[in-house]
Amino acid sequence: MKTFLYPAIVISVLIVTGCSKQQGTEYNLYYLGGQSNMEGYGYCSEIPDSYLESIDDILIFHGNTAADGVEIDGKGIWSQLKPGHGGGFSSNGNQNNYSDRFGCELSFAVKMKELNPGSKIALLKYAKGGSSIDEEAAGTFGSWDPQYLDGKGINQYDHSLAAVDNALSIKDIDGDGKDDRLIPSGIIWMQGESDAAFTEEIAKRYYDNLSELINLIRQALGDPDLPVVIGRISDSGNDPSGRVWEFGETVRKAQHQFAQDDPMAAIVTSTDNYSYSDPWHYDSEAYIDLGNKFALALDSLVRK
Repeated sequence: MKTFLYPAIVISVLIVTGCSKQQGTEYNLYYLGGQSNMEGYGYCSEIPDSYLESIDDILIFHGNTAADGVEIDGKGIWSQLKPGHGGGFSSNGNQNNYSDRFGCELSFAVKMKELNPGSKIALLKYAKGGSSIDEEAAGTFGSWDPQYLDGKGINQYDHSLAAVDNALSIKDIDGDGKDDRLIPSGIIWMQGESDAAFTEEIAKRYYDNLSELINLIRQALGDPDLPVVIGRISDSGNDPSGRVWEFGETVRKAQHQFAQDDPMAAIVTSTDNYSYSDPWHYDSEAYIDLGNKFALALDSLVRK
């Protein structure tokens, strides 16, 4: 059964990395996942200079996305964080192809660094625009359902786990010739819009789907109690009906229930106040604020 294939591999990599005779730098590792508002549609040209000056020692592995039903991907490289990890980014496993967009990764990493002086930060990002968790809401964008096609099909769950495996199989992530240690330190998740766009039945399954998926990502990272912060979906209202996500309230309630029931989970609700650049995506200022809010919420979870 595919659900537990990658976690065993990843945990073994963490053990080997942590016990290296030539131990290098210790990094706090954060997983960033979801759909397009995690992918990011802010414009790089609108990033404040202060963020560009604060990301020199932050590393990121951004896994390449692929459609459901194709060969498992998740290719990427460890590189210094820079603008261009938003919509349109791709990697072939040897070099990155940067876009003119960014997501919440910039401000999230900078704020985490500010909240934890002296710490080193590594980001592991895999986000696919339009992707749902529920298989029935996948459309042409993809599904994260671990039981996709009765557990026999390849989907976003598999591509994301491949990204985890690819990232953690690299022992020297900063290229200094010494094996580094990656400490899984948190998950941030921005997704749910697609699960709110089809039927009420699909939206009502979101709580169970989210709970299962987050716990499996925790296992893949080797820590079943890893803190997680989710972003509440919101609606631009830029649709003739007045709502882009017809069953958005059902998914929002499920997100709150998840954060309430899981002692190591929190929810960011500032999304309701954001402006949009199109009917589906936040504007540049919003992505910067979202990253800050994710970092503050995650830091509070760890310290409580």
